[in-house]
Amino acid sequence: MQINPPFGYKEIVPLYKNNKVALPEPGTVPAFCKTLNAIPISYTEFSIACRDYPLVFTSADEGKSFAPVAVLGIADGENLFLTNGAWEQNVYVPAYLRRYPFCMARVNLDNVEQADRLICVEKDFLSDQGEVMFDAEGKALPKWQPIEKLLQEYEADLERSREMSGILADYGLLEPFAMQAQSKTGEAMNLTGMYRVEEKKMEFLNASQHKNLIKKGVMGRIYAHLISIDNFSRLLDRKVGGAAAAR
Repeated sequence: MQINPPFGYKEIVPLYKNNKVALPEPGTVPAFCKTLNAIPISYTEFSIACRDYPLVFTSADEGKSFAPVAVLGIADGENLFLTNGAWEQNVYVPAYLRRYPFCMARVNLDNVEQADRLICVEKDFLSDQGEVMFDAEGKALPKWQPIEKLLQEYEADLERSREMSGILADYGLLEPFAMQAQSKTGEAMNLTGMYRVEEKKMEFLNASQHKNLIKKGVMGRIYAHLISIDNFSRLLDRKVGGAAAAR
């Protein structure tokens, strides 16, 4: 059996009901997010995340498939939303981070991917001094219940994200773009390797396609994504402001 960990996780293992887990302190973030300049965003998060981040689509296979992400920085390995090792207050924290150190992982058995996902935990967080998640009868304790709910809802939401991205690709709505922006103080940035919805192409969709976008809830996500593009200039201002404060 091979377990494929999500990006950023080091070594994950199945969570058993007799495991004890050293839960992170409230407000702490995984070490890997310190060098993230983008993070996955799921279907439901669009309406909230668009307030703080530019939301774009990326492709790891030259445009064959796509996934939505929130842009966190301008340079490689740059996260502009961290302050003293913690996520900035009053800014939405993506579910990808809130679920850590847990995840629902894809499992390959004899090189065949299984339909069911396996609840896993970062191995480093297993500890005899950690907290119990289940009672002696194997029933979930109050500490575990909201974590399990988040994992299940997030996994279902990722499926909706994949469906949405597939629809946008099938309809030919995604186009590569480079982002150029200028800060209030005149600093410039140039980002490439991203995709966005080309709004003009929506005019040429047929009635059935328009209906499907609305029925699936994709239309609202499209406009949240397009509105969020304005956050690139705010991202640049954040970078310039942070550099000025460091001087």
